[in-house]
Amino acid sequence: MFNGSSFNEFLLLPFADTWELQLLHFSLFLAIYLAALLANGVIITAIACDHRLHTPMYFFLLNFSLLDLSSISTTVPKSMASSLWDTRAISYWGCVAQVFLFAFFMTAEYCLLTVMAYDRYVAICTPLHYETLLGSRACVKTAAAAWTSGFLNALLHTGNTLSLPLCQSNALGQFFCEISQILKLSCSNSYLREVGLLVISVCLSFGCFLFIVVSYVQIFRAVLRIPSEQGRHKAFFMCLPHLVVVSLFLSTAVFALLKPPCMSSPALDLTQAVLYSVLPPTVNPLIYSMRNKELKEALRKILQYVQYPN
Repeated sequence: MFNGSSFNEFLLLPFADTWELQLLHFSLFLAIYLAALLANGVIITAIACDHRLHTPMYFFLLNFSLLDLSSISTTVPKSMASSLWDTRAISYWGCVAQVFLFAFFMTAEYCLLTVMAYDRYVAICTPLHYETLLGSRACVKTAAAAWTSGFLNALLHTGNTLSLPLCQSNALGQFFCEISQILKLSCSNSYLREVGLLVISVCLSFGCFLFIVVSYVQIFRAVLRIPSEQGRHKAFFMCLPHLVVVSLFLSTAVFALLKPPCMSSPALDLTQAVLYSVLPPTVNPLIYSMRNKELKEALRKILQYVQYPN
């Protein structure tokens, strides 16, 4: 019997077994990664440079883009390097870092989405108290709480998962180090500790989900009371990007967690992992900027400055 610390490395699941397909995988992931870097980087730059965007909503969006950049950078570059150099190996401590960072950023994103739902609730339901309830100090504290929650959750799961004795093998059934895949290698009943932590995480996740639902029930009730049709449309489109991002985040995560074991296969597991780890960080910036005139104006000014710096 071996425990986790006795492994010098883990073996990741490759996307393909021929050099041509590996090169195709590298090219696709490179294009996706560069698109995510560019889109999130432009949003971060626009919000940081344009003083008109120094509001609670854009402050939270800046944090969310940082988390998106961080989460996709945790998994995709290593996968590209593995395909390019035709290797499946990842060092033990590299795997530890992936497990911790991915859990950290994903949990922090979900907590931040909950905070952003509260931001929309205050902006629409109690607009006169918006500056009081979401001042600069309150925004920093709530964002810090989201990041701290992600850190603590990741610390608990990483420490517990990698302390389990592993006796099956060191081959993981995923293209990055994932907690559920490491648990499959365990040969001890101590994995029940991780199940207990997962139950706590599910309860916290359900609490966040319930908060988001209640917030939007109140928002929709307030929107329906707005007398003008133009006002109702403006309020609705103010919430639409956040609703779409929450739906994308939850749908991909729930499918991965609740997928029946009979549906499990290497190809399907790889596909679902791409859906919840690669797709959201790439498309989230497009969703938030699609109907946002203020953000588009800030981006236009940045492009003008790049073209004509003087």
